[in-house]
Amino acid sequence: MTVPSLSGKKWIFKRFNENDIRYIKENFSLDEITSKLLSIRKIKKEDINTFLNPSIKNFLPNPNILVDMEKSTKRTLETIIKNEKIGIFGDYDVDGATSTALLGNYFSELGLKYEIYIPDRKKEGYGPTNNSFQYFINKNVKLIFTVDCGTLSFEAIEFAKKNKIDVIVLDHHQSEIRLPEAFSVVNPNRIDDKSNLQYLCAAGVSFMFLVSLNKQLRSKNWFKEKKLIEPNLLNYLDLVSLGTVCDVVPLIGLNRAIVKQGLKVIKSKKNLGIKTLLDICKIEHAPSVYHLGYILGPRINAGGRVGKCSHGANLLLNKNPKDSFKIASELDQYNKERQLLEKNLLEKILNQSKNYFTDPVLILSGKNWHEGIIGIVAARLKEKFNKPVIIISIDGNLGKASARSIVGFDIGSVIISATQENILIKGGGHKMAGGFSIKIENIEKFKDFVFRKFKTINEELISDKPLFLDSIISPSAVNIDFYNKISLLQPFGSGNPEPKFMIENLNTVNGKIVADKHIKSVLIGEDGSTIKSIAFNATDNDFGAYLIKKNNKSFNIAGKLSLNEWKGQSNVEFIIDDISVNKTFKNTVPSSIG
Repeated sequence: MTVPSLSGKKWIFKRFNENDIRYIKENFSLDEITSKLLSIRKIKKEDINTFLNPSIKNFLPNPNILVDMEKSTKRTLETIIKNEKIGIFGDYDVDGATSTALLGNYFSELGLKYEIYIPDRKKEGYGPTNNSFQYFINKNVKLIFTVDCGTLSFEAIEFAKKNKIDVIVLDHHQSEIRLPEAFSVVNPNRIDDKSNLQYLCAAGVSFMFLVSLNKQLRSKNWFKEKKLIEPNLLNYLDLVSLGTVCDVVPLIGLNRAIVKQGLKVIKSKKNLGIKTLLDICKIEHAPSVYHLGYILGPRINAGGRVGKCSHGANLLLNKNPKDSFKIASELDQYNKERQLLEKNLLEKILNQSKNYFTDPVLILSGKNWHEGIIGIVAARLKEKFNKPVIIISIDGNLGKASARSIVGFDIGSVIISATQENILIKGGGHKMAGGFSIKIENIEKFKDFVFRKFKTINEELISDKPLFLDSIISPSAVNIDFYNKISLLQPFGSGNPEPKFMIENLNTVNGKIVADKHIKSVLIGEDGSTIKSIAFNATDNDFGAYLIKKNNKSFNIAGKLSLNEWKGQSNVEFIIDDISVNKTFKNTVPSSIG
């Protein structure tokens, strides 16, 4: 079933199986809506209990199923026994910062000496360089880890090898058949890896490495000999969950368990940096996936985008309250700068690049566009046009690019292929995002290359702008009881999207603009039930007029439920994604279950 909307999106109701719903209700003592959502997500009957109650114990495999894990562990054990200094080279995004902090905090608990290096995005770009590895060599580092990078760092790793320094790569980005001459490469996206853990981010891979290393140290009685308390690795799940959510990897399997348990650790505020950032952001209640992805993550990322690239990792490693507050405050300010830069660049591109918006893949370029925000702007354009987007910032004869893709078009593989054909200088990524550098004379050649690749996929991917919905509900279902029922399926995110609903036949009681761009409104249904709602960035949308003032036309809304907690009070409001003209449909979830 599809529904036309004022935004031009097609509302598509997800499919479910009535027999599955009946079975789930009868065998798991679940209500209609929870059973329906499980059916829509095609959760196998034998997996329902572990899906609803994901635990690390049930999902954590033997780390050694990852290629090179055992080899990496033994090499690290040698360095620990010799008490040699370790280097950690991390990427400047949240996944890189959390991975760096995971290793650093663990090594600190063991009393080991280590150095970190986070590259400057503008001056050094992505991944290690000879100069960055020379920094470690000058610091007398004997073993280097690269986290969230390194899989394609051939030159830098060869430089380290020539200087008799071993490099262990802990990464998740897509690889070529050929790998760099590192001591070991632990990456579930290696072509020869059979672990089925391709969905892990770098923080997840780093956590698996620590599980392996911790077990090895325990078996060698190292903790007893050193009279040290063995670290509780579960306490590090706050960092792992933060990296997992912010890198937008699927919340399935082990990732789901990591985030579920990690949110509990974040609530206990064990990591001083996370605690300080929560306080600055005035997050007083239990943090959710939303807080990780949209509040904490952008601030940690902001250092790598417009400020000091090492700030994110340093915040998560810091043990001094005064220093933590200073770093967190600066990251908060960087984020405000990032928001302004993003807004200005997005408006500039929308005004200047209209001729390109009909292309199957949007490949846009401009002089000195801020490299730190082109990735975010690419993501905004991808959402707006439902197309893969690549934005190239040109400086002199070179361009640096950031790409965001849609499901079905593996942008990481496309970038690697273009690099292998010498169209790009270097590049990499994963299915949904990537980056590269290019000579400006090759941009048109690259466009042709990408367009040809895109023709090989199903063009229906971009023919419509879909808005997938789970069910129709009545206005009276917007309440705490109903919210708690759907919350059984948390954590929500990539791979387990937050349920979205349609409510029919509403009118506006009153509405107002807040923060110059959002619309808060009270809506009333045919049964007299009222709901509180908010539509973000709605003042420029066609449906804004429906929400601002009373009118005689009834309408339908689509969106999701949100829990507001303020001064001990909890209430549920509806976040509106879209509005449609009035239609009548079946399959309504009755108010009796909400």
